[in-house]
Amino acid sequence: MDDPILTMEEREAINNGRWFSSLSPSLRHDILRCAHVKRYQDGDLICARGEPAEQWIACAKGSVRVSSTTLTGKQITLTYVEPGVWFGDVAIFDGERRTHDTHAHGPSTILIVTRADFQRILTQHAELYEALMRLQARRIRLLFGQVEDLNTLPLRARLAKQLVYLMRSYGSTCPPDHDEVRITLQLAQEELAQLLGASRQRVNQELKGMEREGVIRIEPTGLVVCDAAALARIGEAER
Repeated sequence: MDDPILTMEEREAINNGRWFSSLSPSLRHDILRCAHVKRYQDGDLICARGEPAEQWIACAKGSVRVSSTTLTGKQITLTYVEPGVWFGDVAIFDGERRTHDTHAHGPSTILIVTRADFQRILTQHAELYEALMRLQARRIRLLFGQVEDLNTLPLRARLAKQLVYLMRSYGSTCPPDHDEVRITLQLAQEELAQLLGASRQRVNQELKGMEREGVIRIEPTGLVVCDAAALARIGEAER
């Protein structure tokens, strides 16, 4: 049975989310007051493509994998939603069905606001309309940037930028060397390759090259960024 209360760590992740923390205290209070908690194990389905959009969702712990399936049955990962990020509002606004599958990636906690509560909060807080417009604008800018990178940057640079993003979203310092950052989101190389639109073999080659340069370290449990500044330079210098 789900615990109906967020842990302190989970509540902190929600409250410190870049977008959510910009809302007024009264709006944040009303959202949290009607939200409920669900916990999932690795691989559990959260929402399926084609389902009616009945929930507005935030990731509070772990990660949510957003994916689609090709006509041949191959599953393609599009992105990972980190703690503090809200999603699912687009389908509620336009009334269409879900466009992608979402699964828990690792043990994950999500916060759910029903469609009825979401619409009620909109009527009570006009502020939420403008805040959601800002959220959509940020998503569009990110999407345009990704499309531009896909068409203008070599794989090495795109990989470096992706690792910088993952480090910022899922990074944990490695004591005693606080200059190193472990990416806590555990991704198979095939999953990382899907994010970049490349083959696993090519991504593996680039990772090995960065490891030889001392920029990253590949460990059985994941990737460690040894030189964040060098990683950022690779992403910016190869346009």
